[in-house]
Amino acid sequence: MNHKTSHPHSIDTTDGVGDGPDAIDVRYFKKDFWSTENPKYGAPHYRLRKSARVANKIARGRDCSLLDVGCGPAALRGLLTPNIQYHGIDISIPDPAPDLVEADILQSPIAVGDRRFDIVVAQGLFEYLGDFQDEKLAEISGLLKDDGTFLVSYVNFGHRAREVYWPYNNVQSFDEFRQGLLRHFRIQTFFPTSHNWNHSEPNRKWLAATNMRLNVNIPFATPRLAVEYFFICSRRDPKIAHIRG
Repeated sequence: MNHKTSHPHSIDTTDGVGDGPDAIDVRYFKKDFWSTENPKYGAPHYRLRKSARVANKIARGRDCSLLDVGCGPAALRGLLTPNIQYHGIDISIPDPAPDLVEADILQSPIAVGDRRFDIVVAQGLFEYLGDFQDEKLAEISGLLKDDGTFLVSYVNFGHRAREVYWPYNNVQSFDEFRQGLLRHFRIQTFFPTSHNWNHSEPNRKWLAATNMRLNVNIPFATPRLAVEYFFICSRRDPKIAHIRG
């Protein structure tokens, strides 16, 4: 499959990423594209519900602040426990609110005033950040409080039935993305969002319910069947006590 696809709502800044028929163009999709895409995710989907479950566990009932980077319609907000003060940032906010910031994070730093956060969440985001990955990881590290936690998801492109969504511009192996994270964070743990034979989150009720509570890596099976991964990280600073998810 050739993924070099032009699109009227993107900016093409390079000749492409990688070589051969699977090379991916570095195209950055702008507000007009996301203003049509983001409203499609107003209803909480599987990964969003699991990320809320993980974030609530990280908070452990304490009062804390959370920044949702690439929040879209801010559907995560309604799934968090009341002790978590929610903030979101996205290039296109369907329903503006005081706790949401509309900003193109590729044109300006990720920021909500001068605030720092106990938890930063970025799910379904880094597959779209192309050559900005390292820069944005550094900014997120700076947004965390000293004992803060970063929860990030990334697609498993090593799945047995690999699929690449056409707008992706940052397609890497598990090890490549992990090494990128390690330049800025300590990875406390990682685990699949779900295991599924197909490269899609489970939609059968029993399978979704089982995977929702399954936060383990299964030898041999996980690298081939993990749909995406969650990584729970702390700031890369040896003086900081680590939070384990």
